[in-house]
Amino acid sequence: MSEPGTFRGIAVLGVGLIGGSFALAARREAPGAVIAGFDREENLAKAKARGAIDESCADVASAVHNADLIYIALPVVAAMESLRTIAEHAPKGALVTDACSTKGAICRAALNVFKSPDGPLFLGGHPMAGKEAPGVEQADADLFRGAQYALIGSGPATDERVRRFLALIEKMGATPVWCDAETHDWAVGVVSHLPQMVSIALARVIEDETDETGLPVSLAGAGLRDALRLAASPYSMWRDICLTNTENVRRALDRMEQALEYLRTHLASRELEAEFRGANELCKSLQKGQ
Repeated sequence: MSEPGTFRGIAVLGVGLIGGSFALAARREAPGAVIAGFDREENLAKAKARGAIDESCADVASAVHNADLIYIALPVVAAMESLRTIAEHAPKGALVTDACSTKGAICRAALNVFKSPDGPLFLGGHPMAGKEAPGVEQADADLFRGAQYALIGSGPATDERVRRFLALIEKMGATPVWCDAETHDWAVGVVSHLPQMVSIALARVIEDETDETGLPVSLAGAGLRDALRLAASPYSMWRDICLTNTENVRRALDRMEQALEYLRTHLASRELEAEFRGANELCKSLQKGQ
């Protein structure tokens, strides 16, 4: 039996790294809740073997029909395509939330689907947590611990369903941060999507520069491995992000080009010291926040 104030039925659509981690954490923090999963058959089998889900569902409708919390952890386009089916088959009192890395497109789509004040409620969300490798094999019940969890709205929550969800993710160790969809997409374009693109570009340069002797890669050390960590992420994880946050990513890349041009211009100048000093301070502040 679920504890008072928790969710009784949870549907996780997409049981990969994020969805699987959420399911494992929900298993621990909402004991007694029945967790249904929707995904490809092989992914569902892996999720069930790990104890992340109780029920495997072949379609969205069957996954959500008894759920009072529906957690969408699909790629952005697939998530948007699932909204109408969710609205048609979810219980009227359900909370529907997503974990997509961009928020503008899916929140606009949700406004057109979840119109009834008496129907399911949609809450845009994005846990700022993850790993380079995808899949439920990498799922971790503690993945959200210490992470910021972006929620779309003005806060504080007034709906009981939202308050219950906030309590759940806080028990998982996440810190809710409220913002609007446009602000979110601009911010993650700078602090998440830009680093990914820079890592991919760096890998391309190094690959192109490597000759038949294996140089310069054969001289690479831990520093390069650290710098290229994000380059291990597969395109399938980033395709929809680039499609739905194109302008913010492009703007961030433009700023990166400007910063690189400044470095190129001042390579032989003491002004470069100020760039290092600023970078050092940012690194220190980020490390303190860990």
